[in-house]
Amino acid sequence: MNWLIKIKTQKFKIAKGDNSKLKIQNSKIKNMNAIETVERLKQRFPNEPEYIQAVSQVLGTIEEEYNRHPEFDRANLIERLCIPDRIISFRVTWVDDKGNVQTNMGYRIQHNNVIGPYKGGIRFHASVNQSILKFLAFEQTFKNSLTTLPMGGAKGGSDFSPRGKSNAEVMRFCQAFMNELYRHIGPDEDVPAGDIGVGGREVGYMFGQYKKLTHTFVGVLTGKGQEFGGSLIRPEATGYGNVYFLENMLKTRGIELKGKRVLVSGSGNVAQYTVEKLIQLGAIPVTLSDSDGYIYDPDGIDAEKLAYVKELKNVERGRIREYAEEYGVKYVAGARPWGEKADIALPSATQNEIDGDDARTLVANGVFAVSEGANMPSTPEAIKVFQDAKLLYAPGKAANAGGVAVSGLEMSQNSERLRWSSEEVDSKLHNIMNEIHANCVKYGTQADGYINYVRGANVAGFLKVAKAMMAQGIV
Repeated sequence: MNWLIKIKTQKFKIAKGDNSKLKIQNSKIKNMNAIETVERLKQRFPNEPEYIQAVSQVLGTIEEEYNRHPEFDRANLIERLCIPDRIISFRVTWVDDKGNVQTNMGYRIQHNNVIGPYKGGIRFHASVNQSILKFLAFEQTFKNSLTTLPMGGAKGGSDFSPRGKSNAEVMRFCQAFMNELYRHIGPDEDVPAGDIGVGGREVGYMFGQYKKLTHTFVGVLTGKGQEFGGSLIRPEATGYGNVYFLENMLKTRGIELKGKRVLVSGSGNVAQYTVEKLIQLGAIPVTLSDSDGYIYDPDGIDAEKLAYVKELKNVERGRIREYAEEYGVKYVAGARPWGEKADIALPSATQNEIDGDDARTLVANGVFAVSEGANMPSTPEAIKVFQDAKLLYAPGKAANAGGVAVSGLEMSQNSERLRWSSEEVDSKLHNIMNEIHANCVKYGTQADGYINYVRGANVAGFLKVAKAMMAQGIV
């Protein structure tokens, strides 16, 4: 017994005498190093550059706030936050119009459901892979948190491209895709929405198959047609919300949107309704683009020209160069619109469409505000250029949260079996974007007065998710 007491005493003396070492160890436990965490993730998930890029951009901005909460690190919260809850992948086999059997991959990344059911878009595009969907699902978690609505984060899709396919082919693919996906989604489990390549047509086909397979009529997909539970202004939401956020940013410097020339990339729903709201508020949108090139209209895109674009892209599924042919304006093949002179840039196409050189060109040409309608369209180098130049720069997780916000409102409508007017939905959207901006200002204002919207959005979104995770235990 004496020897046991002696050993315990010695251990106590060592612990007491070597207090400095204990402090060092404790500090290591309490502090998260963003660079080290990203390096560990790189080793665990090689060949996933988009995912690593998204994680590194977020962790660097939340590191300081995270380390104010030592309880987070004791629960290994950062690793649990970065790694998805679940990754579902499956083969999708369908038959084209010629009778040939085609095979694609289908995915659903269910990232985090700590504040609500998994929620995020379905993307149909040849570029879709697990890395891209993981980054989108990770970003979606923070974006959904920022809306203040009870929605978790997810993303899904397939490397199938609707471009050039007949309606019958798209329908058969969507039905084959849903034959597996229906097992993993539900109104209180996972509620997908539309995304690139998935509009009202695709959502309708998927919903029809889900209803057939489950014998239920529930709000399991958002972006549905207005005839069967869809929300008014759902297609408009991301573009409208981005412009509302832009307005809030400009107000912090006493700048009016009216009369400002605006570069817009893309020509899908986000770009179209960004342009629509800009026109309504008196701004002058001058560019649109697609994967083939961009148009520059020095007179500005007005309501009549926008109606032509909607017909061209949504109905005829044509290319943006046809706009240049119709109106006799400049078209640049194989390029993006960031070299044109303007006041504001609203990237609304896809990820990584503004690199460092593009950013420097925008700054040199006098652009003073950049607000992202797309998901992660600016590379890390581009973001640094914007912030070093003290531009008003809003990341997608804040600026384009309007789309998922209205998706969340559609979920509520479906649950209540109610239909809201477009004015009511638009008012709710405007209030949500105002609240997102206020939270970004709260957590992102620096000592010199500059508002770092990246940090503000990340910290605000992170804290809500982190605190909910802590409250629910190690699961």
